[in-house]
Amino acid sequence: MGEAAGLFFDRQGPRGATPLILSSGLGGSAGYWRPNVAAIAERHDVIAYDHRGTGRSARDVPGMLTIEAMGDDIAALMDAIGIERATVIGHAIGGMAGLALALAHPHRVERLVVVNGWATLDPYTARCFDTRLTLLRSAGPRAYLRAQPIFLYPPQWISDHHDGLEDEVEAQLAHLPPPDMIERRVAAARRFNVLDRLPALSVPTLLVASDDDALVPPSCSERLSAAAGDVAQLARMAHGGHACNVTRSEHFNLWLLDWLDG
Repeated sequence: MGEAAGLFFDRQGPRGATPLILSSGLGGSAGYWRPNVAAIAERHDVIAYDHRGTGRSARDVPGMLTIEAMGDDIAALMDAIGIERATVIGHAIGGMAGLALALAHPHRVERLVVVNGWATLDPYTARCFDTRLTLLRSAGPRAYLRAQPIFLYPPQWISDHHDGLEDEVEAQLAHLPPPDMIERRVAAARRFNVLDRLPALSVPTLLVASDDDALVPPSCSERLSAAAGDVAQLARMAHGGHACNVTRSEHFNLWLLDWLDG
């Protein structure tokens, strides 16, 4: 683990292997990828980082926060640790940051994986954001975190993992971004719109969509795929929820490695 360009990161896997940068979603924490890192680090140089303003990274984020700036942070991290070109694997907002980087600086991105992301905000996702922010404002961070699994995981998975999810709340509270940063990250996600630019995407891209995603409808990945054309491949999971790489980690890891190494 280390810090570079104001970003905290964990690095595992053989140096000299293909660099993979893991970029998480709204929470911004590198720890989100814990169910995946060991498997993919067996033959890849894996770097998972906390987004700026979250986790253990620098909390000061001046000016208007944008998804494009999050993409620039990926490039800044690569520059600081001496990586010219990498594959970016991102979940939701993290995938959109990778998409923004691939559109602005395609020479820096070898391949791109976007898990349950979007090119422009869907009205359903906007309603979910409204609900989550209302809960954060009115009931506070603890209630916000206790409700979070409803948007991330399938109902049965939540039931089966209830005790563990309850135990995680205290640890998550210690690293939760301040409420104003959560608000700013949601606002950045709302503003992001690259649908008209997707025909210019030149980076081989895997789009992963869960049919039972309770936050982002799978049609968002369908629109991404249709607009990006031949460089994009759409892969559908029948179940797994928004955080399908967590709930179906073994399946996701095998699927991802097959695409990366196939």
